[in-house]
Amino acid sequence: MTIEYAVIAGGCFWCTEAVFKSINGVVSVESGYTGGTTVDPTYQKVCEGTTGHAEAIRIGFDPALVSYGDLLDISFATHDPTQLNRQGNDIGTQYRSAIFPASPAQEQEAKAAIARAASEHSAPIVTTVEPLQTWYPAEDYHQNYWDGEGQRNGYCLAVIPPKLQKLRKRYSEQLKD
Repeated sequence: MTIEYAVIAGGCFWCTEAVFKSINGVVSVESGYTGGTTVDPTYQKVCEGTTGHAEAIRIGFDPALVSYGDLLDISFATHDPTQLNRQGNDIGTQYRSAIFPASPAQEQEAKAAIARAASEHSAPIVTTVEPLQTWYPAEDYHQNYWDGEGQRNGYCLAVIPPKLQKLRKRYSEQLKD
């Protein structure tokens, strides 16, 4: 099995991680930070909006089971790519909608996915395509957050179930058994 990686940002990484863990062909989802200037950023610093980093996820996937383009389409279907530097009440560049391609082929597919998403939204897509920079895994307590602490977090309980419902409604054939 060949594993490829997709790095995307679409708001709070707790919420995006929960979506992608359900997809057939996804073998890993790691929350972290990328796209900024500070070396070894911490959650506290990223939340302050001073590092330039986005809260993002790095998805390990088997391209024989799910394509990079499918992952991008799922991202666009489960967050609002028309909100500039925010997702709902999460405001700041750390919550931006962004794709960080690892190759020229991924960059082309990212642009194609933005065009597909544009046909489904009346407002302009503000998702950026940014160079892949150093990946910094988030602190351990952020990993697999929805599976643990997130089930007791009011914010997650308000935001994640609607995202999962959208996922199940539109991509039921791509979900893990």
